[in-house]
Amino acid sequence: MLALNNVEVMYDRVILVLKGLSLAVPDGKIVALLGANGAGKSTTLKAISGLLRTEDGAVTDGSVELDGVRLDRLDAADIVRRGIFHVLEGRRVFEHLSVEENLLAGAHTRRDGNRRSDLESVYAYFPRLRERRSGDAGYLSGGEQQMLAIGRALMAQPRFMLLDEPSLGLAPMLVQEIFDIVRRINTERGTTILLVEQNARVALDIAEYGYIMESGRVVLEGSADALRANEDVREFYLGLSEVGERKSYRDVKHYKRRKRWLS
Repeated sequence: MLALNNVEVMYDRVILVLKGLSLAVPDGKIVALLGANGAGKSTTLKAISGLLRTEDGAVTDGSVELDGVRLDRLDAADIVRRGIFHVLEGRRVFEHLSVEENLLAGAHTRRDGNRRSDLESVYAYFPRLRERRSGDAGYLSGGEQQMLAIGRALMAQPRFMLLDEPSLGLAPMLVQEIFDIVRRINTERGTTILLVEQNARVALDIAEYGYIMESGRVVLEGSADALRANEDVREFYLGLSEVGERKSYRDVKHYKRRKRWLS
């Protein structure tokens, strides 16, 4: 079980971003963390993976725990060795290395010698990467780079995978393809996934449970089915009216003061 308990995160010792955030990610599940830009979703993932220190951030209160062990006291490399791999927003591939070299870089913390079989497993999930294995990663499309970033994470044989906005900048058909593969990874490998997304619709299609964040706090949580059925979620995150009709962004963007969970 991965758990955040009343976590506060501060940047530069003055900017409070997370304000008593608590959530739990059970083993073997897909959990979605939803919210608009600036809600604190990416900061939450960095608090788990130990990357806050690279941005002058720190957990200043509460705890981040994996099976009762405090992760917020460990450095990022130790957290990876414990089975948590963070796929950052924006892919962050090594552009001047080949596709296969990028994948092998994901296995650098491992001590065993099974990298070749793991490469074949990644290529089975992402056949496009097999076709481009010797080409420079910088020449891949955005969707292919996202596949590479997830494949590189798989090379570490993670127990928990933190996915930050995997749909960002991708065409809808490609988003669906990648999310279908993420679901397969969870089902076939038992990898636990914490998924950060603004696209609530696709996230709730594969998640079993979800949290909605605003201004550094969780404001709503529940099963994926319950969140999809929630009137506020349907209007403010799925863009649907009370009768199920799609609403335009022009109608939705002035919602904040009407949210029942903020009143």
